[in-house]
Amino acid sequence: MADFDVRILGCGSALPTTRHMATSQVINLRDKLYMIDCGEGTQVQMRQMRIKFNRLNHIFISHLHGDHCFGLPGLISTFGMLGRNAALHIHAPKEIDQYLLPIFEMFNRGLSFEVCIHHVDTTKHALIMEDRSLQVYSIPLNHRVPACGFLFAEKQKEAHLIKEMADFYQIPVKFLRSIKQGADYITPEGEVIPNNRLTRPPEAAKRYAFCSDTAYHPSIVPFVSGVDLLYHEATFLEEDAGRARETFHTTATQAAEIARQAKVKKLVIGHFSARYDNDRRHKEEADKVFPGTILANEGMVLPL
Repeated sequence: MADFDVRILGCGSALPTTRHMATSQVINLRDKLYMIDCGEGTQVQMRQMRIKFNRLNHIFISHLHGDHCFGLPGLISTFGMLGRNAALHIHAPKEIDQYLLPIFEMFNRGLSFEVCIHHVDTTKHALIMEDRSLQVYSIPLNHRVPACGFLFAEKQKEAHLIKEMADFYQIPVKFLRSIKQGADYITPEGEVIPNNRLTRPPEAAKRYAFCSDTAYHPSIVPFVSGVDLLYHEATFLEEDAGRARETFHTTATQAAEIARQAKVKKLVIGHFSARYDNDRRHKEEADKVFPGTILANEGMVLPL
């Protein structure tokens, strides 16, 4: 199992269909879970994908349109019924207060846990959350309401200690952590054993970028440059590019162009409009610009 993967709970757009659920994803980074958006039906999808509710401590809401946040009150209520006591952190545009606070007053009095709301400035690319495992940055998007994407940047892991070398030099346990963090080892006789003789380099840190909903917005390219995986909305086909402009959404071709310019390693597209019977043409259009584009689908697990 990958140390870092993205789980697609929903990848449809505003109108419900029998093919796709409303937008939601869960990032699993070494069993720590981070949710992106929480459309209607999210907690049912979590059950179906056997995602552990108690491992989720941070939820990131890209913008306050219903297909990205209508599942949030129900999920919070379920946490309360499950007896949660750990704080839940919600990172969202400041408009989240107008939406959630009246619901809390009506339905969620006396919760057994604290809900901490952190306002995100959707106009800036900035660090918005950091823990021991990763850093999360906002990505300004261009939509009808304040909206932002998110960049999840894994922190560099420690080097791998070569056990045979540690045994050979009889290195005491108290020095192992500092060696894995890059220190040399000095023997009792004063000999300096260089770190590169004692360790192997760790795997490169991974980065995932989520960009939905937005009009075609090339200014985000520097923020997602070279990421291991980019999720970009592709609501429309090129034949409906005019509609995409009117609604501040993107076509599959435009999403692929962002991926091409940013030289990302993999692209997955989603947020498909309900006007199409299937998503095959989205892939065909995207593949012409960025070959190997992945179509998002519910239940999909994408390892980085």
